[in-house]
Parts: sequence; structure tokens; C-alpha cells
Amino acid sequence: VVPAGDGIVRVGRETKGRKGKGVTIIKGVPLAGDELDALAPRLKKRCGCGGTVEAGVIEIQGDHRDLRIDELGKRGYTVRRSGG
Repeated sequence: VVPAGDGIVRVGRETKGRKGKGVTIIKGVPLAGDELDALAPRLKKRCGCGGTVEAGVIEIQGDHRDLRIDELGKRGYTVRRSGG
């Protein structure tokens, strides 16, 4: 089941609950289950870092917003930067 949303992928940065270490958060990807789990490693590999998928949200270690926005745009998604 694809999560409901407005069709816009939002890429932001978050440090809450991570002892000050930032992660790139990717929300609103119109994929579910195995497809989302398959996209995450490709995004992580592009910037050479770790990450995870939790509750339909991809978390990638470090601040890689610009790289993620470019990569998701090339894949045909409408992408916006969220947060500051």
C-alpha cells in the first residue's frame, strides 16, 4: 500500500534524539514496502554513508540534502527542500 500524500518528496535535516548528529530525512516517496527498501540503499551508496528506513521515512546519516534532491529529481520525483 502506497502511503497517502500530495505527491511531493520532501528532503530535510534532523538532529532530534541523535545527540546532535544530523541525518537527512526523506519523506513522501510514493513507494511502499520492498520498493522503498530497494531505493534506500541506492541513495545511501551514492553518498557513501549509512542509513535506514523507518515507518516509510528514509534516514541517511549526515547532511546530504543537495545530493539527495538532485538524485531524486533525476529519478522523476517532484522534490522540495523542507526545514531550514
